[in-house]
Amino acid sequence: MLKNTNTGYGLIAIAMHWVSAIAVIGMFALGFWMVDLTYYSSWYKTAPDIHKSVGLLLFVLILCRLLWRSISIKPQTLASHRLWETQLAHVAHRLLYLLLVLIMISGYLISTADGRGIAFFDWFMVPSLGELFDNQADLAGSFHQYAAYVLIALVVLHALGALKHHFIDKDNTLTRMLSLNKSSPSAANKHDSTIN
Repeated sequence: MLKNTNTGYGLIAIAMHWVSAIAVIGMFALGFWMVDLTYYSSWYKTAPDIHKSVGLLLFVLILCRLLWRSISIKPQTLASHRLWETQLAHVAHRLLYLLLVLIMISGYLISTADGRGIAFFDWFMVPSLGELFDNQADLAGSFHQYAAYVLIALVVLHALGALKHHFIDKDNTLTRMLSLNKSSPSAANKHDSTIN
C-alpha cells in the first residue's frame, strides 16, 4: 500500500515521516556538536559540509512531503479525541513544517553570504545569491540556532503526544505510523491524524 487511505498511512508517507525524523534529529546533533570544533579538528570542514549537503536533501524531502500531503487522502481523526488536542496537533504540524523550511533557508543564507555556493557532496554546486542584507551570516546564524532549538522542542512534544495516544488513549496513532495500516474501512473511527 503506497498511498494513504481513510484508515491509515501508506508506505510513501510513513517512509518520508521517519526519514525526515531521523534527518532532523541527526542534523541537530551534528550542528550542536560541530559548533565547538576547533580549526585543528579533522572534522572542522567535513562536519559543516555534511551538515549543508544533508540539509539540502532534507529541504527537497520536506517539499516532497508537503506536495504529497496536499494531494493525498488524510486518514480520519479519532472522534473521541478532545477538540483542543486535534487543533493543537494541527498547529504543531504547521509550525514544524514552517520551522523546517525557515531553518533550511537560513542555513542557505549563512553558507552563501560570502558569495560562495554550497558543494552538494562534492557532486555539484548550489549557487549563491550573495549577501542579500547587512550582517546576513550573523543574523541568519542566530535565527538558525534558536529556531533549531524550538524545532527540537516541538519534535519532543510531538513524540510525547504520540506516546500519550499509544499508552494512555490506547489508539492507533503511533502504530499506524510504524506499519502499513490494513484495517477495514469500518475501523476508520478508531484512528486519529495527529502524526503526518
